[in-house]
Amino acid sequence: MTNATVLVADDDAAIRTVLNQALSRAGYDVRITSNAATLWRWIAAGEGDIVVTDVVMPDENAFDLLPRIKKARPDLPVLVMSAQNTFMTAVKASEKGAYDYLPKPFDLTELIAIIGRALSEPRHAPERAEDDGQETMPLVGRSAAMQEIYRVLARLMQTDLTLMITGESGTGKELVARALHDYGKRRNGPFVAINMAAIPRDLIESELFGHEKGAFTGAQARSSGRFEQAEGGTLFLDEIGDMPMDAQTRLLRVLQQGEYTTVGGRTPIRTDVRIVAATNRDLKQSINRGLFREDLYYRLNVVPLRLPPLRERAGDIPDLVRHFMQQAEREGLDVKRFAPEALDLMKTYPWPGNVRELENLVRRLTALYPQEVITPGIIATELRSETSGEPPAATGHGGSPTTIAQAVEENMRRYFADFGEDLPPPGLYERVLAEVEYPLILAALSATRGNQIKAAELLGLNRNTLRKKIRERGVSVYRPTRSA
Repeated sequence: MTNATVLVADDDAAIRTVLNQALSRAGYDVRITSNAATLWRWIAAGEGDIVVTDVVMPDENAFDLLPRIKKARPDLPVLVMSAQNTFMTAVKASEKGAYDYLPKPFDLTELIAIIGRALSEPRHAPERAEDDGQETMPLVGRSAAMQEIYRVLARLMQTDLTLMITGESGTGKELVARALHDYGKRRNGPFVAINMAAIPRDLIESELFGHEKGAFTGAQARSSGRFEQAEGGTLFLDEIGDMPMDAQTRLLRVLQQGEYTTVGGRTPIRTDVRIVAATNRDLKQSINRGLFREDLYYRLNVVPLRLPPLRERAGDIPDLVRHFMQQAEREGLDVKRFAPEALDLMKTYPWPGNVRELENLVRRLTALYPQEVITPGIIATELRSETSGEPPAATGHGGSPTTIAQAVEENMRRYFADFGEDLPPPGLYERVLAEVEYPLILAALSATRGNQIKAAELLGLNRNTLRKKIRERGVSVYRPTRSA
């Protein structure tokens, strides 16, 4: 729209100056103010073609002003800016009727592009859900990557578009799906989740679509499936890449025709659910390998959303730690404080287990350490240093190792992470067993000063079995030095 007038409201003089100059150079007439009262007076008088406003102003919050703006001029697009760049800010902006939301600091090129798009689109005032006043925080983080996720979710809240969430394990894919449901127009319906990787492949169709009595051996009564359970709400299909081909074909029919049949049934059943799918795999590779239907991929991938790994948003770690500490406190665990240097050290760690690994660490620190302040030394003990390449040692109250199982679990998590989307070569059990047996036998021989009979007794092995393992594992037989 040529010669359009942009109304700008922000109590920061520097921001007003920057916006005035940038929008004027872009060809817009600009009117600027530092307060909500003047902005409302202009809007009530019918002035302006678009509004750009900060949320927090000296005299009134923009979220309180927005309902009046939408009532007086429902077609007037309002772009909201805020330094309080949380998920709830984006949700509130959407619920109150804002055209879009930009976190501060913002990119001027992006701001001008959004203004141009808003002015060129036909505007309709959508129905918005009422704000229930609850200031919960389902998603945490203020990084640029998370801000983009908040904005996408805010735009999707009042739609039924199918969403495909991708990301590494532990990035919070189900949490995002729940947030989309809990703050969207289907919030009064059920949220039903199913993990394809956790269900035997021959039972997935029955789990999804239900079955009739006698449909297969053991089907003694009719059973409802997840589609029926999620009617009117949201169905979250986690690890969609593990769905077998037959089930993929049936799911495609649901997405194309909006109906399904139960296993053993003949009558089509209409369904009204929103589908949110998620995967940590590269589905395009699966398509090339003939493991995933290409037509189903494009049906599910209407809106793609990639969740960044924690290492790509390390700046969010302090906020996440605070969030998990508050959860731990509500559960009755001791309150801890993290030294700034400890948080800085955590930002340098690669976090192969992502947010889930961070949450587990915070819980472990809260439960096992008596210290009120978590120091860099404690963090260094728990996490493997990137520079040294040493694995982290699970620790107890005094900083000493707790269980071998924890150390093995941590190393296995890193081992699988190194292979990315692929699996390691076969024979993993034997390789791990060999690595555990070698130091165990070596330690037993050292403790018994090379006496294989005593070492066998210590280990609970037959002497011949121990000798065989010494040969197989290539263990150096302990020989005490002269001074020993």
